[in-house]
Amino acid sequence: MTRSLVFVGGGPRTVGLVERIAANSELLPDGPLEIHVVDPYPAGGGRIWRSDQSDLLWMNSMTRDTTVFTDESVSCAGPIVPGPALDRWIAGPGREVLVAHGLAAEADSLGPNDFASRRVQSHYLRWAFDRAVAALPDRVRVVEHRRQAVGVVDESRPGGRQVVRLEDGTRLVADVLVLAQGFLDRELTDEERGLAAAAQRHGLSYLPPGYTADLDLSGLRPGEPVLVRGLGLAFIDLMVLLGQGRGGRFDEAADGRLIYHPSGREPVLHVGSRRGVPYHAKIGYAVPGSVPVPPVYFTVEAVRASTGDDGRPVDFRGVVWPLIAKELAGAHYRRLFTAHPDRVLMSWADFRTVLDAARVTGDAFARLVERAVPRQEDRFDLPSIDRPLSGRFYGSHRDLTDAVVEYVEADLRRRADPDFSADAAVFDALLTVYGVLGVLINRGLIAPADRIRFVEGDFHGFFSFLASGPPPRRLAELLALHRAGLVRFAGPEFEVTVQDGLFVGRSPAVPGTVRARALVDARLPRPDVRSATDPVIRALLDRGELAAEPVPAASSRALGGGQLLADDLARARRADRSVHPRRFLLGPSVSGSAGSAGFSRPGFNGPGFRQNDAVARQILLELAGPAVRPPAADRPLFSHAPVRPHRLESSHAR
Repeated sequence: MTRSLVFVGGGPRTVGLVERIAANSELLPDGPLEIHVVDPYPAGGGRIWRSDQSDLLWMNSMTRDTTVFTDESVSCAGPIVPGPALDRWIAGPGREVLVAHGLAAEADSLGPNDFASRRVQSHYLRWAFDRAVAALPDRVRVVEHRRQAVGVVDESRPGGRQVVRLEDGTRLVADVLVLAQGFLDRELTDEERGLAAAAQRHGLSYLPPGYTADLDLSGLRPGEPVLVRGLGLAFIDLMVLLGQGRGGRFDEAADGRLIYHPSGREPVLHVGSRRGVPYHAKIGYAVPGSVPVPPVYFTVEAVRASTGDDGRPVDFRGVVWPLIAKELAGAHYRRLFTAHPDRVLMSWADFRTVLDAARVTGDAFARLVERAVPRQEDRFDLPSIDRPLSGRFYGSHRDLTDAVVEYVEADLRRRADPDFSADAAVFDALLTVYGVLGVLINRGLIAPADRIRFVEGDFHGFFSFLASGPPPRRLAELLALHRAGLVRFAGPEFEVTVQDGLFVGRSPAVPGTVRARALVDARLPRPDVRSATDPVIRALLDRGELAAEPVPAASSRALGGGQLLADDLARARRADRSVHPRRFLLGPSVSGSAGSAGFSRPGFNGPGFRQNDAVARQILLELAGPAVRPPAADRPLFSHAPVRPHRLESSHAR
């Protein structure tokens, strides 16, 4: 009998799972297997990383920091199958691929410390997908379906098979189903619906949250003011598409500053956000010998100890957040004291003795830092890092603008200077913290409401602001656009209402308002599976065949409602909390799904690799049947699977 494995979604997560299935092929059942990949976009990049988008849209990770292949750092039961990180792929096997797609000039310009376009990453992902398919045994056939899945039902007869219905009426019968659709579009929130209705009544232009490459920007007219809420990566994409994307260009002045030459087709962006400043630039240097550092203070054991080990969810603000703050502060000061001892006044051993016993938010620790670290710029002051403009009031927009420009210029200098390598240590610690949070969520030690409000809300926002910002060049371009009069800073806690037929923006940090007929919410929508527009997810939720975590009414109004629930092997939970053994859920809309925040760095034991391997092995066991048992999990296998040609079929929508 031919067995069938169906993936709904063909993006990076599916690439990783297919690669791990090939690596663990010793667990494949006897007989033929069909793998179906269902996605309107080509497998590999999927929607977000598709090749059909502007080459002005860049990644926000250096090429040397991006890989989709396991290496010796990865702790998993399956074989390690190394492959090139993005920088080595571009310089090696990828160059021929990029030349064939008209990207030779970009390929020749990219080095390990550069930021590739998303088009380049798309071809890397497709190459990795094709390589994984080529490594599968001959009895495995892979078929792509460039269509949307619109329904999933369980067969009524015994056997646990599922039927996946595509938009053209095709029916795929799956022994195992993997739902990996990535970022899910959702319905508008109440506030967004109100803004959209007001825009329609008054002839205004409103663009709600969404993936910037998918937005229709034609309603943003040349020369007119546009209010923008958000200063993160979505704003950077918007800025690029409305500037260079409309024919503007940059030159470099003698002093190194960028000069923007407008095309005359750009609007004027008035941009504000909660913080009022853009995300920090990515760090522009490498720290020699940088390796993953296990958590010191924020450990699962430390969290469990605070609860008496009774398994109940812990208080995030009272227990989890202080431990996270201590982990980050410890990473910062450990690097400062050991790499830059000339800037401190005591030994690391003496400092750590106090740190081990202190709360980093307490007065005793603050006094220690004042004695030991004389320069303010060397201190890790979490509140001021998180909200740099908090509590300040500016007498005019000019004063506010001067403060923001000074902040961005200082950030660009600091992120390029290895004398501040403590920042890189904090970045590494943030990745470690994310891994621990995933374990706590999967073990039920963080309540759903706390996860939504604090993990997805406050902490994810802080992580993105500090560690997931744009390439430094993009912030330099932001300043050049500001000098050209095309970007104006509107302040922190930026709010927008509709008055007298126009959008009106205001910040409590500066007097006055800004009025415009256009508003852009430059951010991705928060995960909210109850409002997802994906027909498969909605129908399964409605029938109780998927479960979304409960969200208290107060937090649902503020943050949106919840993610899908799965067990620690990514198997879908139903509304009654039972587990569907042959339906798997992975991605940013799934609670505790590892590695959904971005691509892994080589040598850092990425949690996405570990989860992909465990899930792939479970999928293979389900396909093989209950009689098959895995090899001992405590004896990881290491092998190097050869790459050979393999047949891949496609079924494209017309």
